[in-house]
Amino acid sequence: MTIDDIALTLQRGLGPKGTAYLLDIMGSAEAIYSAGEEELVTRCELRRDIAHDIAAKSTHRQAEDEARYIYRYGISAIASTDPEYPPLLRECSDYPHVLYFMGDAAAFEGRAVAMVGTRRATQYGQRMCDRLVCRLSELEPCIVPVSGLAYGIDAAVARAALQHGLRTVAVIANPLPDITPAQHRDLSRDIIAHGGAIVTELHSQTKQNGSLFIPRNRIIAGMSEGTVVIETPLKGGSLSTALFADSYGRAVMAVPGRADDKFSAGANALITERRAAMICTGDDIARELGWHISVPGIIPKREPAQTPVTSDEQTLLSCIGAGESPDMETLSERSQIPAGQLAALLLELELAGLIRKLPGQRYERV
Repeated sequence: MTIDDIALTLQRGLGPKGTAYLLDIMGSAEAIYSAGEEELVTRCELRRDIAHDIAAKSTHRQAEDEARYIYRYGISAIASTDPEYPPLLRECSDYPHVLYFMGDAAAFEGRAVAMVGTRRATQYGQRMCDRLVCRLSELEPCIVPVSGLAYGIDAAVARAALQHGLRTVAVIANPLPDITPAQHRDLSRDIIAHGGAIVTELHSQTKQNGSLFIPRNRIIAGMSEGTVVIETPLKGGSLSTALFADSYGRAVMAVPGRADDKFSAGANALITERRAAMICTGDDIARELGWHISVPGIIPKREPAQTPVTSDEQTLLSCIGAGESPDMETLSERSQIPAGQLAALLLELELAGLIRKLPGQRYERV
C-alpha cells in the first residue's frame, strides 16, 4: 500500500472499473505513475486529459493528506495488490482498489458469506439470523458473516456472529472513523474487539449525497462466496446485493417468509422467480455453497475407485482443465453435451468425488 495507490483512487475520470483496467495492464499503481503521458495514451488507450493528470501526479498532494488523516485516526488501508486484500473481491470487475478499515485484516481470510435484509426486521427475521449463524458456526468455524451494519437484519447478523464466537465484517457507506447509524458505534467497537473489521472504500474527502449505499452493496456481495437475503420487501435495498452477487457468479439464497408478509415479499419473489435458492437452515447454505461437510443432508463424497466413469463422464471431465472452474454454459460448449444430460452427468461426477461444485454453477476437478 503506497501513496500511489491512494492517488489512483482519487484520479478523476477513472472510477473502479477504469482503475481496475489500468492495473490489469500496468500491474501496479507505481507502474502507472512511472509511465509517461504518451505511454498511457497509446498503451492504455486513456483520454489525453486523464493521461496528463496521471503523468503530472495531480492527486498526490490530496493522497498525502489522506494518508495523514488515516494515520491520525488509526485507520488501516490495503490495496488490491496487497496480499491481505479480500481475494474474492479482487475477482470482481468493479472492485475498489483501496479499502479503508478498522479492525483485523485476518477477518478477510475466512469463508465470507453475505447476510442482508430489511432495516425493519421482524422477530422472525431476527430469529432466523441467529439460527443460521449459529449452525454455520458449527459447520465451519472460519465462517465470516458480512453485512452492512444497518438497522434490522444487518445488525442482527453482526450480533449473532459475536454471540457465537465468529469474526464478522461490516461494510459501511461513509468514511471512517464515523459510524452510520451512530447508534451502532458500540456494536462496531464490539466487532473490532472480537477480531472483525469495519470496512469502507470511501476516503475522508468523499461528499455524502445519499447515493453511496448501492455501491457499498457490491462490496458486500463481492467479498462473499454467496449472499443470503433473510427478509426484504419488494423494493428493499438488499435486493441490489443479491443482484450484484448474481452478476459476479456467486450463489444467491433467500429465506422464505409468509406469503402475506410484506417484509418477506422480496425474498419470496427471489425464490419464486428462481433467482435465489430457498434456504431454511445453515445446512442448506453449506449445500448451496458446495461445502463438503459430513452432516445430514449434505451430499457425501464417494471414493473415485468405487464409481466407474462412463465414456460421457470422461469426456466431460476432460473439459475441466487443471486450475479451471468453468460454468455449465462453457462445459456445454466444450463437450457438446445437451444441457439436460449435462446436469445429470455433473451430479454423477460430484457424487463420485471427481469434481466439486462452486458458487455460481461453476465446477472444478478434485
